[in-house]
Amino acid sequence: MTKNIAILPGDGIGREVTAEAVKLIQVVAASRGETWNLEEGLIGGSALDATGSPLPEETVRLCRAADAVLLGAVGGPKWDHLPGDKRPEAGLLGIRKALEVYANLRPIRTWPGLLLASPLKPELVEGVDFIIVRELTGGLYFGQPKARLDGGEAVVDTLHYTRAEIRRVVKVAFELAKGRQGRLTSVDKANVLESSRVWREVVEEVASEYPGVLVEHLLVDNAAMQIITRPKTFDVIVTENMFGDILSDEAAVITGSIGMLPSASLGEAGPGLYEPVHGSAPDIAGQGLANPLATFLSVALMMRHSLHLPEAADAIEQAVHGVIERGVRTRDLARSGEAFVKTADVSAMVCEDVKRRLG
Repeated sequence: MTKNIAILPGDGIGREVTAEAVKLIQVVAASRGETWNLEEGLIGGSALDATGSPLPEETVRLCRAADAVLLGAVGGPKWDHLPGDKRPEAGLLGIRKALEVYANLRPIRTWPGLLLASPLKPELVEGVDFIIVRELTGGLYFGQPKARLDGGEAVVDTLHYTRAEIRRVVKVAFELAKGRQGRLTSVDKANVLESSRVWREVVEEVASEYPGVLVEHLLVDNAAMQIITRPKTFDVIVTENMFGDILSDEAAVITGSIGMLPSASLGEAGPGLYEPVHGSAPDIAGQGLANPLATFLSVALMMRHSLHLPEAADAIEQAVHGVIERGVRTRDLARSGEAFVKTADVSAMVCEDVKRRLG
């Protein structure tokens, strides 16, 4: 059966890692005797340069018609001087809103061969495996009004949520916890923010529907500390947009490199959006130094959640695990003085392994 996948390379190393991911997707399609339709669209800085918009309407149409969307990364210093609605990041926020992908899943796991890459002690991070579920289309990033007042001497940003917006992402988190270890940590700032108090109320309401899931509430500042001091005790964490953005980047240090972190953004209908957590890294763009493994793991999430091919997802994850355990390192994973391989080389290894596993 033909699959339609929208490819949004974006900027910087986004173009390099998505080019390698396309090869990986084609390996999966070939293993099934199928030819999938992979069509490229513009987003971010590259879209700005070509069309004057960080998210052209043509890209939105392409994505809405797809079964899944793979995004590289957006942004770079070239566009940092632009106003907020013209910056590359506006394209990223816009495609999330346009596709209504309100639940962002960010798996945080450590790899045995990379324990020494983490700045934390190996005994602290060994066996870490949890998921952060971040609400993605509400909160401060989307609340209106946003304004500069009194000639720029004052500013307002609005944090807005409805109970329905909170409930739907919380239910995603409970469903995940039910299928994992049965533990859910809800993160808020209920001692200060009214929005967080409503968030906590909704979590308690939904909890009554999941008697087998143990619920813990943490204030966000405490959660930031606990993620570092006791990372192995978490299973599923659910939180609002800005808290999730910050905590998931903090959690990246547990794995040793943000270059290993994938993500999936899901909604109730339409295509899921899959992207590595890392940025566009313009300082290494075009040098073949980017780590494509987070993008490959994002492809695995795509196979699992949007394309419903769990065997392909397993094969990709096992192949990534295999190259890491064999000591293959991209530059971001290599310790001082340790040899590293280039983007295309590690990509070829993973693709060959996946081809063998899928037969």
